Amino acid sequence: MSEDPKTLLLNSTFEPLRVISWQRAIILWFEGKVEVVEEYEDFNLTSVSFSVKCPAVVRLLQYVSGRGNKVKFSRVNVFSRDKYTCQYCGVVPNTPDLTYDHVVPRAQGGKTTWENIVSCCVSCNNRKSDRTPQQANMLLRKKPVKPNWTPQRRLVIMFPSTPAQWRDYLYWNSELENDNE
Repeated sequence: MSEDPKTLLLNSTFEPLRVISWQRAIILWFEGKVEVVEEYEDFNLTSVSFSVKCPAVVRLLQYVSGRGNKVKFSRVNVFSRDKYTCQYCGVVPNTPDLTYDHVVPRAQGGKTTWENIVSCCVSCNNRKSDRTPQQANMLLRKKPVKPNWTPQRRLVIMFPSTPAQWRDYLYWNSELENDNE
């Protein structure tokens, strides 16, 4: 192999979780946390006392659940909660023209929390400035709340060619679509 191979990490249920370095996979294997499911035939790891093939796919021995109902506070998750729509004028601007606004401005003691941040177009954000919606005579379309959904976990492989050893463990949309025809 011309470059360092990567290792696909599976949950104990064989669901793909993430791509890790082969070095991390070896550490997890030595710690007894994973089993090696697939190996690269053309990449051997050797030392003075042993030799093993490089792991291509490893599976956790204990199930790892997601973050539960904890939704990470981020700009993208705020936009997603608000459906990429300005919460003052209702327009759906291009993403670069979308920002977020503190309903109660920080200058007036407002905090950066789920309950005080809304998606907002640049025009409305400038119009509202450092005022509350009432002070700016602007209507807030929907009260901001912390979402109770968990963003769906999606593993996106960005390699020019996926290793053959991974193919049985990844879900392919084209295969699923072909099964429905």
